[in-house]
Amino acid sequence: MPATPTPAHEPLEPSEGWGVVHLFLRAERGGDASGILDAIARFTAVDPQQVVAFSVLGGRADLGVMALGPDVDALDAFTKDVLAGPVEVVYSFFSLTELSEYTATEDDERARLEAEGTADVDAALAEWRDRMAIYRRHRLHPRMPGKRLISFYPMAKTRTPGANWYGLPFEERKRLMLGHGRVGRTYAGRVLQLITGCTGLDDWEWGVTLLADDPVALKDIVYEMRFDPVSADYGVFGSFWTGLVMDPADAARRAGLDAGAAA
Repeated sequence: MPATPTPAHEPLEPSEGWGVVHLFLRAERGGDASGILDAIARFTAVDPQQVVAFSVLGGRADLGVMALGPDVDALDAFTKDVLAGPVEVVYSFFSLTELSEYTATEDDERARLEAEGTADVDAALAEWRDRMAIYRRHRLHPRMPGKRLISFYPMAKTRTPGANWYGLPFEERKRLMLGHGRVGRTYAGRVLQLITGCTGLDDWEWGVTLLADDPVALKDIVYEMRFDPVSADYGVFGSFWTGLVMDPADAARRAGLDAGAAA
């Protein structure tokens, strides 16, 4: 006997993290954007669902939308509502927010503090736990900040003979990733980084979303990261997409859609 289908709009929440959809769209000039804008308004009316709309720089797409939230079914319904408008998908990406498997453990941190001769290890560990709680919240349940620019690219690790990331022992991968993370943290305050996982869900293994107010910061962080062994020896990158973050109606107008009179 066939299984009973799950009813449409039945919530589907991952056991960890939120769903994330990136859409890069070509707009039909003069098309009516009201359906897309209504879809964004309905989706973001439900907390903590969020949308970042942006005008894609360059000529590969016109309009970009990043949507995230805890209900994958709601994300899918939102995506279909957007695609019912006068747009065509140029590229799309689905992923989940996640924690890194290489994050330092409390034992790692204790060993580091003791090796550095920290006077009050227990007090320092208590501060570390507080920082890690914030880190986990930002990674799994992010609140997207109001930055001017967004950049997105998919990536994976190589499985090339002689440079197979997955052939390395876990401790070696962890050592390399901790060094990689230290480079990224030097951009704290200039660039917000959101790493989402998509192994088995999309063509790549991770999606990287960067938000900043300065395009130079986006260029610098990617350039500097490429000298790190994790990227230089084992990284494989897809296309980069960059856009100017805007109010959804402004982004629609910039794309040539009819979004009504400006407020």
